[in-house]
Amino acid sequence: MDNEKQSGLNAFIEKRLMPVAVRLGQFKPLIAIRDGIAMAMPLIIIGSIFLILGSFPITAWTDWVANTAIDGVSIAAIFNKIVNGSFGILGLIGAFGIASSYAEQHNTDGKSAGVIAVAAFFVVTPSIMSGDKAPLEGMPYGYLGSKGLFIAIIIGLITGGLFQWFINHGIEIKMPDTVPPAVAKSFSALIPGAAVITLFGAVYALFTWTGLGNIHDLLMHIFAKPFGVLSDTLGGTLVSIALVSLFWFVGIHGANVVNSVISPLWLMNTDANRVLFKAGHLDLEHGGHIISQGFIDNFVYMGGGGATLGLVLAIGLLVVMRRASKQLEILAPLTITPGLFNINEPTMFGLPIVLNTTLLIPFIVAPMINAVTTYFAMKTGIVPLATGVLVPWTMPPVLSGFLATNSWTGSLLQLINIVLDVLVYLPFLMSVNKQQVLEEAGDLTADAQ
Repeated sequence: MDNEKQSGLNAFIEKRLMPVAVRLGQFKPLIAIRDGIAMAMPLIIIGSIFLILGSFPITAWTDWVANTAIDGVSIAAIFNKIVNGSFGILGLIGAFGIASSYAEQHNTDGKSAGVIAVAAFFVVTPSIMSGDKAPLEGMPYGYLGSKGLFIAIIIGLITGGLFQWFINHGIEIKMPDTVPPAVAKSFSALIPGAAVITLFGAVYALFTWTGLGNIHDLLMHIFAKPFGVLSDTLGGTLVSIALVSLFWFVGIHGANVVNSVISPLWLMNTDANRVLFKAGHLDLEHGGHIISQGFIDNFVYMGGGGATLGLVLAIGLLVVMRRASKQLEILAPLTITPGLFNINEPTMFGLPIVLNTTLLIPFIVAPMINAVTTYFAMKTGIVPLATGVLVPWTMPPVLSGFLATNSWTGSLLQLINIVLDVLVYLPFLMSVNKQQVLEEAGDLTADAQ
């Protein structure tokens, strides 16, 4: 691409795309959703660890876990309890985190807003009755987890919005300055809390008295198909990948913008796979999902946004072949090591990739190729579906592929994808390298003169 075309493209990006990217990156509801889901991530990862421990693919181990019991309670049952108590409350924690983040963005008390959101979540969630002579009421894990994530997002945003509106308009009970801050905040939250809980109590009453079922199932039914196009189809996934790469290209954290919307849907698919895996029926015939958070994290974005592990390994290849520019020789150790752990900021801003039109095409195409190969490998059964385990995002490829699928074929697929990524990036990187070599030769000539 000549300099005139490149400068024209850069001008178009800065004038047209950058303002849109900046606005989306600062859109408070998206930030609240992102932060709310992130709050649940430690629990999801902890639950994933115990899911792995309970189903590690060694027969002697799984038999021992299933058959070893204390007072009639097996180790497998303990592991399942831990998984349900961490991974299984994703929706509940999401409601708290989203409301808290949204309220804090408006300079109000996030903790109070989060607590109110949790109460509202319980209000609209149907109970389970024991049916005994003295019936006991309980809450189903299904709605507390990913199945309740749609409602968690809605409740979190509405609660945070209403809470901050009441507080910022002075509609609150104000206590004297001598009252301890914690007590003052609790009284301040009374009026907005009463309004929010009454609102969602009315919603529950409406659904109960009209026989419509519950709001969780209704919204799942309404949104399942349109959102499924984005979260559960190859075409929708490719669109989301392209958007993430384009945002990154202009210097905006693409995952924070795009995945704030789609990640909750991928997490729902992840949890559905987890339930099927525990039941021993994880396949497409029983409703398993190919595209999940594990699919995206461990097979599409190896190395980070743009699947840049292939790029940094291509840099290393040029260095080994002694064809790399001095800039790439310096960058190689600074990018390969973090790249193996899916950290690519040194590559994004050091090479750079941001606003580097030469690398734009492979930056979009490489993760798309990963998505296509992984999708068809799982659809044909060559590689098992991701089991619902959420592997820490810094886990290096090969290890993460095995943990995500509970199969060595997952690791093999990652290796194939990495090779393809290197091949995609290499010709474009060689163009960058050639330009850098010419620039360095020019500098040497100037110095000599």
